[in-house]
Amino acid sequence: MPKSGNDMRSSYLGIGIALGVAIGAAFGIALDNLALGIGPGIALGIAIALAMSSRRSGKAGDSTQDSRGDSDGGAA
Repeated sequence: MPKSGNDMRSSYLGIGIALGVAIGAAFGIALDNLALGIGPGIALGIAIALAMSSRRSGKAGDSTQDSRGDSDGGAA
């Protein structure tokens, strides 16, 4: 059974947070302050997960409609 959009987003979010914590922990250990690395690592992981999720669903970079939903670029 194929995964729904919410399931895929959750999957990407989990993977992103796990990778972010790992990368953040590595930076934290290198800087000799683990807490300083994990926080930004989680934020980076969430940002990467959201980017992957939106890219996968085709929502990112859709410049054919503006914020009002016009497809002609807003010309009246």
